[in-house]
Amino acid sequence: MIHPSDAPQVSHRERGRWEMLSRPRLISFLVLLATPGLCTEPSRPQEPKTLFEEAQRALAAGDYASAEKGFREVLKLDSQSAAAYSGLGVVYLRTEKINSAIKAFEAAKKIAPQVVGIDLNLGLAFYKQQNFRHAIPHFGRVLEVRPQDVQPRYLKGMCHFMLDEYELTVQTLEPLLAKEKTDLDFLFVLGIAYGKLKRTDQSSRTFAQLVRAGGDTAHMHLLLGKAYLDLYANQKARAELEKAVAGDPKLPYAHYNLGVLYQRLGMLEQAAAQFDQEIVVSPQEPWSYENRGAIYLDQGNPEDAARMFREALAINPKMPLSLGGLGKVCVRKGNPREAIAYFKRAIAIQADSANLHVQLGQAYLKAGLRAEAEKQFAAAGKLQGRARERQEENLFGKLPAPQVAAP
Repeated sequence: MIHPSDAPQVSHRERGRWEMLSRPRLISFLVLLATPGLCTEPSRPQEPKTLFEEAQRALAAGDYASAEKGFREVLKLDSQSAAAYSGLGVVYLRTEKINSAIKAFEAAKKIAPQVVGIDLNLGLAFYKQQNFRHAIPHFGRVLEVRPQDVQPRYLKGMCHFMLDEYELTVQTLEPLLAKEKTDLDFLFVLGIAYGKLKRTDQSSRTFAQLVRAGGDTAHMHLLLGKAYLDLYANQKARAELEKAVAGDPKLPYAHYNLGVLYQRLGMLEQAAAQFDQEIVVSPQEPWSYENRGAIYLDQGNPEDAARMFREALAINPKMPLSLGGLGKVCVRKGNPREAIAYFKRAIAIQADSANLHVQLGQAYLKAGLRAEAEKQFAAAGKLQGRARERQEENLFGKLPAPQVAAP
């Protein structure tokens, strides 16, 4: 199994999606569903049962230290208690020890593989880890046994969305449309998925329902603006995002998304101002520092660019574009070998970026390492070829293999 240190990072194109979808509805899933009652209680001697019940009460009261101690005491007496392992997993899930939670739930699953509640908890743990690929099969198993359950279907659909699997997003979430017609996050995701699939009428109807459900609020304008931003409907995005920042200048992610739009439109001064305001509103988020650094670099100010990239990396050291930005700064300053180190670190995180391979190749050339440069240019060429194939497949569908007529 993959644990937090090995988990894939949310890609650059997905930035903002995860944070914007971390709304109270999703948080309630992560709290309310992760309960040890999904597993059977120990049926061994009375003492472990009593200890287990005390640990459950501590968990319900939010006394996580006592709950953890109690579940561990149960396991000393009954090492085959799936319920105790599951209880430990819940403790760790609620205290943000995701690696430990996954290990505990996996131990429970080995003992009681037939209990789908354990799969639900594993899915929740991977979801919180943003390891959406690993969460999906666990939610899927719950749905195989309980196909009418809303929560695993909802979260499975969100996982597909975060992985840009729009057809699967629609297939998973559409059955919930009647029940979730007032859930802004749900409508946001489904509307974008329809739009990405060129199902324009359904996308428009879903966004219209989003407006009806959300009302004339800054948050609704932010969600709708972000949706249009994802669909490259730039003028619609601009109108909604400008309403969002006007309605609530302190709304997290509003200035950031408006800055991204202005940056896309080449309005660098306006974009910089929005990123500066987002940094004030959300200083703990790295994205605005990174984008601000990119603007400084475009404006020929490598010193301030490097400062911003370092600010971003201090918050999240696994940001390939910030590492790549520092590499560009080093190249401009005539330090190609230092740049090579930054580009290598960036590629270790985002190996499928043709652009990063090209930049590393250019740094190798400046360092006089032509053979290494050619390897990077070749890797970039392969990645660009694959990207073209995926684009054609999205536009025209997957073409059948040519058939050779029999003689």
